[in-house]
Amino acid sequence: MIQMIYEKLPHITLPKIGLGTARLGGRIIPNRRRDPEYLSAIRSALELGYTHIDTAELYALGHSEELIGRAIREAHVAREKIMLTTKAWLVHLGYKSLLAAAENSLRRLAMEYIDLYLIHIPNPFIPLEESFRALNELVRRGRVRNVGVSNFGLGLLKRAQALSEGTLVTNQIPYSLGEQSYVRNGVIDYCREHGIVVTAYTPLNHGRTRINSTMRSISRAHDATPSQIALAWLISQPRVIAIPMSFDPNHQKENLEAAQIKLSTAEIEALDHAEF
Repeated sequence: MIQMIYEKLPHITLPKIGLGTARLGGRIIPNRRRDPEYLSAIRSALELGYTHIDTAELYALGHSEELIGRAIREAHVAREKIMLTTKAWLVHLGYKSLLAAAENSLRRLAMEYIDLYLIHIPNPFIPLEESFRALNELVRRGRVRNVGVSNFGLGLLKRAQALSEGTLVTNQIPYSLGEQSYVRNGVIDYCREHGIVVTAYTPLNHGRTRINSTMRSISRAHDATPSQIALAWLISQPRVIAIPMSFDPNHQKENLEAAQIKLSTAEIEALDHAEF
């Protein structure tokens, strides 16, 4: 099993590399014909040593959650060994709706608690105070252990932090060598300064990041793929974790092994300043 490194907070420990599942179960509509393939993908990830799995009620209208819960049960993995993140969609951010959404996610997962529950995307028509009243209540009930947000800009992130009765664990955002809008808008610096973990989704930028001479040179030096170097660059940063998505066991293994790549300060600086 591949040795993992972690981002440690007072109340939660997050693996630097987790598994994204945005297309598990189908795109928006569930594709149950491919369930054997989807279940196999989760099983291979668990066998390789993934312990953080990220999902959402939006993914295949909850079928992703059903598949993840089933795969964990069938693999006989102890619940406490898995760090599970799921997310509430923007139409369910009212107080009663959010309480119900969490219970529905738990039912689909067939679990007693969610390790990390996020607002998937802000809804300007529902007061954030109402959403956090529900999130705080879910924590008090023990149905949710930690809370966070996703796709929050700086102003909303500060409000969310103030409204959360406990630690706001993460802001899940698109972040990669080729996507750095949240660097430019100040969110990532703010997260780092205030102990909020950045969870980088699409950390390989859907494979669109240009492989330039800098990337090729560093990849050769570490006998690694460009994708592994891109992930190693992300997780070399304090308070940053990544959740690449792959259903291919070989790619899952490659992604997990990126945690073992130690980039030098010069290599990190070269990637920081290269154009992708």
